[in-house]
Amino acid sequence: MTGDNGIQLHGRLVPVDVNAPGVVVLHGWGGNAADMLDLAPALHKAGFHALFLDVRNHGLSEHDDHVSMLRFAEDLGVAVAYLRDREDVTDVAVIGHSVGVAASIYYASYHDDVSAVVAVASFAHPGEFMNENIPLPRPVRWAVLRAIESMIGKGLDAIAPRTRIAHVDVPVLLVHGEEDDVVPLKDSLELQGRRRGTELLVVPNGGHSDLTPFEPYFPRVVDFISSHVKSASASDL
Repeated sequence: MTGDNGIQLHGRLVPVDVNAPGVVVLHGWGGNAADMLDLAPALHKAGFHALFLDVRNHGLSEHDDHVSMLRFAEDLGVAVAYLRDREDVTDVAVIGHSVGVAASIYYASYHDDVSAVVAVASFAHPGEFMNENIPLPRPVRWAVLRAIESMIGKGLDAIAPRTRIAHVDVPVLLVHGEEDDVVPLKDSLELQGRRRGTELLVVPNGGHSDLTPFEPYFPRVVDFISSHVKSASASDL
């Protein structure tokens, strides 16, 4: 797949043999597609094409001068377009993790080409998330955040999930580990409260990165996606 400025993006496609919905699976910061492959058996069994994306500067994708949450969203758009261009894909949903969630919410708030969003371990605001996780003195953190805003050309308040989720017109399922010590559960609770109809699944003993405790709940994720995507195109009817 070719992204912005000719950046070559790598993805692992796990297809099914029939016309069916596709799901883009988007990893978090510093991760790659392999981190999310535990989802592959459940998505395949459910009859979905699944595309596990490496965003730029991650995994096997080409490197760019910088990466940001907005560039995660841009690369997600390339993956969505790739699936929608396939004749065997009837609809598209997204599963995102951490920064991948923030990018998914941001993307879905501006585009109508995804039909459902599953948000795993989402933070409410990127600045607050970085403030809590960057081990630097407060003035340095402030300078870093201002530099990021200058680099991406947008304020962090404007792109934050807490701002954008109200503009998402498709169903959203928030999934959060009860024991997540990187992004606290309160962030997903806040996002649920900011958008009527948003569902929340809390995973007991679930942390931030290890999907193992989440596996018993994969059928719930599959059922959510299945209930909101088109299983057949008009030409199939």
